[in-house]
Amino acid sequence: MEPIDSLIEQRRAKLNALLAKGINPFANKFTPGEACAAARQQYTEGRPVALAGRITAHRDMGKSHFIDIKDQSGRIQVYVQKPVIGDEQWEIFKLLDLGDFIGVKGSLFTTRTGEISVKCEAFTVLAKALRPPPAKYYGLEDTEIRYRQRYLDLIANDPVKQVFLHRSLILREMRNFLQSRGFIEVETPMMQSIPGGAAAQPFVTFHNALGCQFYLRIALELYLKRLLVGGMDRVFEIGRNFRNEGLSRRHNPEFTMLEAYQAYGDYESMMELVQSMICHIADQIHGAYKIEHKDAEGNVTKTIDLSPPWRRARYKDLVREKAGADWFELSPPERRARAVSLGAEIGKEYEDFEVTGAVFEKLIEPTLIQPTFVTHLPKELVPLAKLSPDDPSTVEVFECCINGQEIAPAYTEQNDPIEQRERLQHQAGGEQQKLDEDFLVALEHGMPPAGGLGLGIDRLCMMLLGQESIRDVILFPQMKPK
Repeated sequence: MEPIDSLIEQRRAKLNALLAKGINPFANKFTPGEACAAARQQYTEGRPVALAGRITAHRDMGKSHFIDIKDQSGRIQVYVQKPVIGDEQWEIFKLLDLGDFIGVKGSLFTTRTGEISVKCEAFTVLAKALRPPPAKYYGLEDTEIRYRQRYLDLIANDPVKQVFLHRSLILREMRNFLQSRGFIEVETPMMQSIPGGAAAQPFVTFHNALGCQFYLRIALELYLKRLLVGGMDRVFEIGRNFRNEGLSRRHNPEFTMLEAYQAYGDYESMMELVQSMICHIADQIHGAYKIEHKDAEGNVTKTIDLSPPWRRARYKDLVREKAGADWFELSPPERRARAVSLGAEIGKEYEDFEVTGAVFEKLIEPTLIQPTFVTHLPKELVPLAKLSPDDPSTVEVFECCINGQEIAPAYTEQNDPIEQRERLQHQAGGEQQKLDEDFLVALEHGMPPAGGLGLGIDRLCMMLLGQESIRDVILFPQMKPK
């Protein structure tokens, strides 16, 4: 393989040769009449077409050449002959390289081998690639390059491109489903003076004109609830959240969430909503409720069955199954010791409820491959939810777990402003400056009973598209600068 600098030098020489012929490829315009895939699907012998794309293959047959051009929809073969395009364009054609963009006009025909192709009558150079395209041997198996230079990954790996085209369809169907149920899409601030709606470490920024500190939001929740107060009964937002925390196969500091709120609903109605919505999306994307995950060799490693109804299980019951029937009768020191013996990672500063939470997150959640609604979580975990009438130590909450991770938490929203203030003060450790007073004032104006849902779109895409790392469903995952 030639050194990259030599290849770049050769391509620059061809660019200069084009310019010498009076052709600036970066200034040309061409309007394709259809996509490459559409031309193949709507084949009629001799039909005229105008197509554009990147050159991805070139086969020199002497007096004639075959090239492949590729757009977002797929590829099509182009047959180029000197007598047809003429001497002048033939000389230009010889200056083309893999990776260049061209527009082609011609007519459809089928080769002797049955390949639908375009008989080129004229072409236009649309962009000269000054660097060679990636190939498998050129490092596209290297995950560092794949994530840092995602455009190369998309050029070289069609399955990767399909993942992101499907991600777009997932978002479209999510919006279609919610809007069909009367939900209104809204937008709320990404920069907030007080980060609320979750317990997480925020990113900090500074607003020069206002002379004060702001935070990138860690959740969408509190502003959406203000809209319930204002009389918007069904609202949703799809937007970015930011948490200044670690990276892993399941965590990226910048991630996409759906949050939806329904007046006069509760955690049961949210349960029906998330189950119906995910089933709708799976049916639209795959035409089925069973999702297969495969390894690099194409072997099925697990099958997720989304067929309703989904399993329901209480948080405490799952903990007892894993950590012992007497778990909640133990003293806090005994619980901590048993959690460590089971293999859970327990921080020295963990409160008692966090010890139980660690057992659930590390030892139980990863085993919940099939859809499971884990209900009635400890009240300390969700200060924005209503207490369960039958067990005031828990709240009317569920975590929807699929594929061994939490996909969507939801709950019956707390709309009692007095109770809400007390619980937020407890969460803030009594620090008044951490309270979102504007939100509490809004509650005092009266918020209807409601159900609320948060859904991690990146994790949903991982599950629906058979990807095991969050970086494989985010176009440009966060990475340390070189």
